[in-house]
Amino acid sequence: MSSNAAGVEPIKIGFLTDYIAGSAAIDDKTIYTQPMELVFGKGFESGVIHRPIELVSRTVQGLPRGNVRAVIDAFGELVDEGCLAVIGPGISDNAIPLRPEIERRFRVPAISVCGSEEWLGKWTFVLPNGSMTDEPIFWAQMLKKHGHSTVGLLIEQAYIGFNYADNFRRAASAEGITILAEETVSQTGQDVSEVIARIHRTGAEALVHCGFGLGHAGINAALDELGWDPPRYIGTAFETAFNEHLWDATRGWIGLEQYDEGNQVAQQFLDDYETAYGHRPAFYAPLLFRDLATVVLHGLAGAKPLSPRGVRESLEQLKMLPAACGSAGTRISFGRFMHRGWVGSRYLVARKLDADGKELGQYWKSTLVDRFGDE
Repeated sequence: MSSNAAGVEPIKIGFLTDYIAGSAAIDDKTIYTQPMELVFGKGFESGVIHRPIELVSRTVQGLPRGNVRAVIDAFGELVDEGCLAVIGPGISDNAIPLRPEIERRFRVPAISVCGSEEWLGKWTFVLPNGSMTDEPIFWAQMLKKHGHSTVGLLIEQAYIGFNYADNFRRAASAEGITILAEETVSQTGQDVSEVIARIHRTGAEALVHCGFGLGHAGINAALDELGWDPPRYIGTAFETAFNEHLWDATRGWIGLEQYDEGNQVAQQFLDDYETAYGHRPAFYAPLLFRDLATVVLHGLAGAKPLSPRGVRESLEQLKMLPAACGSAGTRISFGRFMHRGWVGSRYLVARKLDADGKELGQYWKSTLVDRFGDE
């Protein structure tokens, strides 16, 4: 976005992407850029903020396929360019080692969507696209609600996988679910045939996958070889399936997402998006980045002065902003010692891929299964 006719310099906001998926069915503009630019543009036009906002982007391959150093260096480049805040990174394995560098060197507020509370600090905020503490509770509650009492656990060999598993053990115990088997799998999706066979021999009624998502790539194929079709649950790793490469691997899984058709804030935003861009991406990502941009917009509007510290202190004063993510009534609030923004449990819902999604090329097309908190 360029500056206006009066020559006012735009406010720079960084956007750090730390995962390159390769070819995808959904372009980055649909997922990230256009939702944020729509929010920022409307905010400027309506007078919420009196200077235009410019997105400055960096895309690097962090973990699990790349390395943390690339993420730290990219964040530094955004700070050097004068960004007052940064949206990203998004993956816990990258965010956690970045946080000390933000506190020590960069001192610019950063808002992530990662699921780890270890990211939270003086300069670091989160609107988590899921949570390694919340998602396991949802899995356990759904297992009980769906009548299952035993489960086999698949754990990706990485920080995310082990953290999910630790929390699921507690949640399963609380709901009376017995874990009959725990097996580790590669985070990058290698052969799991023998692992699945071992779990099958235990008599487990259902499967739960703990991890980023690539580790579940071969599970459906291994199940087909055994002729076994158990109920299977996955977290927001479900969203890695929204492309031609992992759609078949995720078909039949109940996974966690943030799109709920009943949220009218989401529907109004999708109406505006469709008017602006000519299509309607009804899934979590455009809504999540709408919410992130809304938080940044209001953080900038209240900053006194318009500096990294001013933005941080303004973010801490944001209360009860209506969210497009989650079920109706989801809100966003921050505070001086509360840098995790979702209020309540309904920012997550459970969904299942629709059978015709691949044929239509709408890999995100899915059906609502459950709302967190519904009895």
